[in-house]
Amino acid sequence: MDDATILKKKGYTLGINLGEGSYAKVKSAYSERLKINVAVKIIDRKKAPPDFLEKFLPREMDILAAMNHRYIIKTYEIFETSEGKVYMIMELGVQGDLLEFIKCRGALPEDLSRKLFRQLAMGIKYCHDFDIVHRDLKCENLLLDKDFNIKLSDFGFSKRCSRDEAGKLVLSKTFCGSAAYAAPEVLQGVPYQPKIYDIWSLGVILFIMVCGSMPYDDSNIKRMLRIQKEHRIDFPRNKKLTVECKELIYRMLQPDVNRRYTVDDVLSHTWMQITSKHKLSTITSASNPHCKENDCSKTGSRTDESEDSQDGHDDDDYTGTSGPSQQQSTSSIKGERDNRSTKNT
Repeated sequence: MDDATILKKKGYTLGINLGEGSYAKVKSAYSERLKINVAVKIIDRKKAPPDFLEKFLPREMDILAAMNHRYIIKTYEIFETSEGKVYMIMELGVQGDLLEFIKCRGALPEDLSRKLFRQLAMGIKYCHDFDIVHRDLKCENLLLDKDFNIKLSDFGFSKRCSRDEAGKLVLSKTFCGSAAYAAPEVLQGVPYQPKIYDIWSLGVILFIMVCGSMPYDDSNIKRMLRIQKEHRIDFPRNKKLTVECKELIYRMLQPDVNRRYTVDDVLSHTWMQITSKHKLSTITSASNPHCKENDCSKTGSRTDESEDSQDGHDDDDYTGTSGPSQQQSTSSIKGERDNRSTKNT
């Protein structure tokens, strides 16, 4: 039975293709019950590798079902057929992802960046409070809803953190995510604190928001690591950023994991407390004369990455209680989408 027939029986009218990989694809659909367009992630178990089926898929399904936060992509339903197909019905990011948004408009004003970044940080705090880590935070995994609010997506590398007998978080041992967003300790392949890893990625994302470029050139990982460990951050001279904004980025891109901010530190930082005047609902493509409406307001956006970003191996399996109830160059970010997640254990 084909996908359209299976989904039709469940009350979904299949739409356009949003993305496709070797064993997963994302399509749009219309939900008769919800009366809205949704995204459908379809995974073929017969084509997926064993490690994905045994570890990453169960984790993703478990965590998606547990998420219930306004700034995290909502999962409406997950079901599986006898033919080995898994269907995840999810909220559709109708305005595309943050990477395309920034590539289209360039660096964002601090007021707008603050509002979007605060939403992202609140979503991460929700996860961290339940000992859930994302481990693949990047601009293309941040979708925008119809009112241009952040929707955190792609939990393919996420996991529930385990704790030892003393209640301390057990270190992770897997490289997850994209090199351009990865913390130095992860790139070095040493056991790392997964929550603190997420914070480094947040620092990269905020830098991209306000500068319109990547903070580090990941074409040479060895050189990038040396710069990161020296705690060097080169802000573009043509960007007039406030001292508070730079200081927050500096605190998140801290190579010393014992001094790097936590998500609570991020949310309580002075820059985050400034009242923003930017109304997200008023954002239109007209705000940038060089941006074509069709390039920036995508009704056919994906909900999260295809399975190609879920190819890691994890040695730190979790056994514990359930979480919440219910869901490369420094001057340009062109081509950043192609920087796929990799593994390095």
